Amino acid sequence: MSVHERRSDSEITERRLLQSTVEVARHVFASAAASVFLVDQETGELVFEAVSGEGEKHLIGTRFPPGTGIAGWVAASGQPMIADEVTAVPQFAHDAAESTGYVPHSIMAAPVIREESCIGVLEVLDRSSDLRGELADVDLLGLLAAQAAYGLELLLRLRRSEAAVPAAAGGDDVHLLLQRISDRVPRGAGPADPTALKLLAVAEELLH
Repeated sequence: MSVHERRSDSEITERRLLQSTVEVARHVFASAAASVFLVDQETGELVFEAVSGEGEKHLIGTRFPPGTGIAGWVAASGQPMIADEVTAVPQFAHDAAESTGYVPHSIMAAPVIREESCIGVLEVLDRSSDLRGELADVDLLGLLAAQAAYGLELLLRLRRSEAAVPAAAGGDDVHLLLQRISDRVPRGAGPADPTALKLLAVAEELLH
């Protein structure tokens, strides 16, 4: 297998991990859309790296200036934000949302943290008001942001590396990720178990 083929296989693995995160987030919150932004470390721009739902066909690779909207505030502050009515939040950037083709009524966003630095943002648009069991929305969002952190870290590692990253390395990180998710999800037959099972099931697909 050539260096290019190994690099391509590795990037597919990392992208599947990021895509699994937004798909699970959209499923868990029954939301209109979910996305993961990468913070470009050189420019500070926010870059769409994975999208599920509204905008998934055209937003990958789209960039916004540093500090744009709620995602920009979360990236700069390192703090999550839940805006049940975006028009009441000064950080909301209507023009930026309109440019994506979808203007949400509500947004949840959490920083994606690795080694005490914000490397991205997980965002959920127009979640449902249904109860999700034992974990509060902010806790579930934090769990999913932790999964996104591994995907973004692997993608950054791949892009920064001059040598090809073997696909097996991505597999090792996914095994570690599964263990950490398993350690944090609720135990027993509580109402949050379907959420935990969905999260684990999608992540486990990465190993096959």
